[in-house]
Amino acid sequence: MKLKTIVTDDEPLARERLKLLLSHDEDVELVAECKNGKETIAHLKSTPADLLFLDIQMPGVSGFDVIDAIGLCHMPPTVFVTAHHEFAVKAFAVQAVDYLTKPIEHLRLQETLVRVKERIAGSAALLTQEQLSQALAALRGSARNEKLHQERFIVRDGTRDVLINVCDIDWIEAADYYSCLHVAGRKYMLRESIKLLSDKLDPARFIRIHRSVIVRIEQVREIHRDGLAEYFVVLTSGQRLRMSKVGWKNLIIANGTQ
Repeated sequence: MKLKTIVTDDEPLARERLKLLLSHDEDVELVAECKNGKETIAHLKSTPADLLFLDIQMPGVSGFDVIDAIGLCHMPPTVFVTAHHEFAVKAFAVQAVDYLTKPIEHLRLQETLVRVKERIAGSAALLTQEQLSQALAALRGSARNEKLHQERFIVRDGTRDVLINVCDIDWIEAADYYSCLHVAGRKYMLRESIKLLSDKLDPARFIRIHRSVIVRIEQVREIHRDGLAEYFVVLTSGQRLRMSKVGWKNLIIANGTQ
């Protein structure tokens, strides 16, 4: 019997990667892919599923909210997905449910699917209501105690997916519904708005200096203010970027100067 599976992740490339990896398993049948928690709730309420891959941190309706809306006892076997390995280790110290960290590796996913099949075949749910309650309590506790930020992005480069570490990004510019990551003289397009990226990046390392520009603070070499209206920065690469008055103030504060 095929496992009717739902994949939920707000990042399109992360969804595509997981779908591609799952397609290699003949026992898995993808019945839905959801880009947010709201869609997931609708699918779970209308169509039963055997397995759910659920992103923890999504804007709007989070993975937590999905479980709250459906109810613990009505959730299908669930594998949590997170971009933060340290977060996952703390959250699942109770060993109640499996998890995958992004970017998902093929061998790690295979291990998860073996575990899922064994437990389902043995008529044992991936997690009991009590265990899921414990896991959620651990997750929420970790989320309250620390603010976690994106450390890597998966971007498409021709026919391959490339992992970009945020510490390698020089600056980011808005490009309609995409964002252009500038990394060591190269450009990579990411299908996320600059506003969403701004929320995911560590404000101690990245500053949105303009509505269409984010810079990594340590790449800023010079800060200029010509008169009352013209603001710009010069990066270590020599790149000149315009800056708003609000962005100038934020950058000055971030650098501890007045």
